[in-house]
Amino acid sequence: MTNARKPVHIAMFSGGAGSAYVAYHMVQTYGKENCKLFFTNTLWEDEDNYRFMYEIADYIGLEITEVLDGRTPEEVFIDYKFLGNSRLAKCSEELKVRQTLVYLEELRDNENLEPILYFGIAPHEKHRRGPIDSSSLDNNIQKAAGIRSFYEHFPVEAIETRFPLIETIRRDIDAKGIIQNEWGIKLPRMYTAALQEAENNNMLAKKATELGINGFSHANCGGRCVRGGFQHYATLYAVWPDQFKEQEKMEERFRERFNKDVSILKRSGKAYTLKNFREDVEREGIEKYLLFKDETIPCVCSFS
Repeated sequence: MTNARKPVHIAMFSGGAGSAYVAYHMVQTYGKENCKLFFTNTLWEDEDNYRFMYEIADYIGLEITEVLDGRTPEEVFIDYKFLGNSRLAKCSEELKVRQTLVYLEELRDNENLEPILYFGIAPHEKHRRGPIDSSSLDNNIQKAAGIRSFYEHFPVEAIETRFPLIETIRRDIDAKGIIQNEWGIKLPRMYTAALQEAENNNMLAKKATELGINGFSHANCGGRCVRGGFQHYATLYAVWPDQFKEQEKMEERFRERFNKDVSILKRSGKAYTLKNFREDVEREGIEKYLLFKDETIPCVCSFS
């Protein structure tokens, strides 16, 4: 880091409870005048995410710095002639990572600030604490190590990354409980979408809640994350079937436009379209897909 630059602490924020708590912790530690809330907008965000983000911003006393590419994930797929999937998501690279790097370099060049990034990744196991070990079997630890490696090597100069929930906070944090019960802020509806839809007599959502699925595991892209697997898309089909159909139509539009046998999901190493998936769910029942443990790791969007 260039010594002449003033440090600025930046919470990578996209509507998650973990990053909200980390942003609060960051401000309490370094003061509002030295901190920023940073949000990259994919234009597929669920509308309730905005409500949550602005209520969090008001609570901790920071304005949201929002940047956007201007394209939706679908438009990125069209531009690259490549449909995002569980292995590679150009939408995340273009709409999140690239926009972040541009912003950080502008802070350095135009404002003489040295960014330090904060992420809301929590330890998967309660006993995990201390420095991030890339050899850990814990997926959250591995994700954090991957982010750290990226920001050490990809920018023009290395950028420091911090993961307070893993490294510095020495007790287990119920971020969702604190936000709801102590701060009085309702969580994004994506976390409890199945519970809400079950109350509206959505029978598939009721099945999801009976299996312990209350909503989505992260609050990104309105449930349309292309890095999701079978369980993710079964949840989307159960709670928000209209959103599922939009994603199914998007996939079909891409396949027809480029005449490619490609899909978001894969089965036995081959294309497995959302239409195929929906037909199997309708024929076989949704339960086994809701219980399917996704092996995919969500994209960088979910890191915040």
